[in-house]
Amino acid sequence: MTISSSGYPSLPALLTRFDQESRSLRLRAHDATELATWQHELRTRLRAIIGIDTMRICPLDPQADAPKQCDGYVRTRVVIAVEPDVQMPLYVLTPVDLRPGERRPVILAPHGHGSAGKAAVVGRADAPELVRTIAQHNYAYGLQLVRAGYVVLCPDARGFGERRESVMLADGDLLGSSCQVLNHMALPLGQTVTGMWTWDLMRLIDYAATRADCDATRLGCAGLSGGGAQTLWLAALDERVRCAVVSGYFYGVKDSLLYMSQNCSCNYVPGLWQLADMGDIGALIAPRPLLIETGRHDPLNGARGVANVTEQLAITRTAYALLGLEDRLAHSVFEGGHRWDGADVLPWLARWLQQ
Repeated sequence: MTISSSGYPSLPALLTRFDQESRSLRLRAHDATELATWQHELRTRLRAIIGIDTMRICPLDPQADAPKQCDGYVRTRVVIAVEPDVQMPLYVLTPVDLRPGERRPVILAPHGHGSAGKAAVVGRADAPELVRTIAQHNYAYGLQLVRAGYVVLCPDARGFGERRESVMLADGDLLGSSCQVLNHMALPLGQTVTGMWTWDLMRLIDYAATRADCDATRLGCAGLSGGGAQTLWLAALDERVRCAVVSGYFYGVKDSLLYMSQNCSCNYVPGLWQLADMGDIGALIAPRPLLIETGRHDPLNGARGVANVTEQLAITRTAYALLGLEDRLAHSVFEGGHRWDGADVLPWLARWLQQ
């Protein structure tokens, strides 16, 4: 018996269902009061579907290695507890000119895929794979930030770097991740990779607040790709983030995740699209400053390119307009692909965090 390729796919029906059922909690507010009510409702629903409400608090119990002196900054590996029996290693980058007792604005710098976790963000060049991915994606934005004077916290997300599941270690792929394995384990337990990442960054803010060198009242978050996703979710759900930079991750999900369904499973949350699209999630960040960075030729934008991004930005912009704060939302489009550009990032962060 020969089995030919199917002439009966499900995608057309799913596209129709998306058009009929998506964004039931879309932004419909007409004034600032309605916006605040909607933000509270959507945040509550999103926390539930990504599993934040299932997470368990525990003491941070930070453990630090000996600091390493680098070119213009100091790098220290720290491990904190984010849940009972769940630990998160991170690098803390501090400017070399930091004075004793001085508190600096702090930036969380989560990584995306193809990064070996935090290693690419801090510019480690001790493996050929790292050298290539840093050059390809301009990945060492942690170095750009610390050299601009910030204290920078660069964590390993669950499933990456030192936090890969053991099933991923045997293949020797330094840049690989175990997102799919994690989601397979998490979903039947009411959790998601998205929720794990967001919770861990919330705990990282808790840790920043304990550090004598960090002014956690001036805290930003900035990341590329999966790091942009982490930034978007964290800033949407945790108002302690004063300023956010989302690079290479802001677009309509129909084009970029339903049509392009081969994307990593960490993007997929049960029931999410029935509630909201990325523009709605971005609107939860208002009134806090948000910069979206987009490569004009980034394939993750989908077949319609930047138009798929600007449509979502229009949704987000509605929230800022209702508050009379349109200048707190910006879109930086550069001529390039899926990479960190950074041309507008440092001026944006300085404007909102150095005050």
